[in-house]
Amino acid sequence: MSPSPIVNVVRYSALVAGIGYGIVHRRTLQTQYDEKIQQKAVKHQEDLIKQAKEKYAALQQAKKPILKSDDVVFNPDDPNFDIEKVIAYLEKL
Repeated sequence: MSPSPIVNVVRYSALVAGIGYGIVHRRTLQTQYDEKIQQKAVKHQEDLIKQAKEKYAALQQAKKPILKSDDVVFNPDDPNFDIEKVIAYLEKL
């Protein structure tokens, strides 16, 4: 006994609808996944930039001579300039 034409139409309509739903659903999931990957990549880049800025700031801080206002004056035009203090300071380095 063969199925009636109405049953065949319903069966194949359900099959086509299921395939169409699967295609649309996969595209939606793929788009969400791609956006998530993109956000992770952007966050990773931001973290790398932040780390680089911190390292650069630390490097610049290390390059600065640590002098207080009452320490050695290196400017020879300054009235507080003392060559003996400069030499003593450079010997300590």
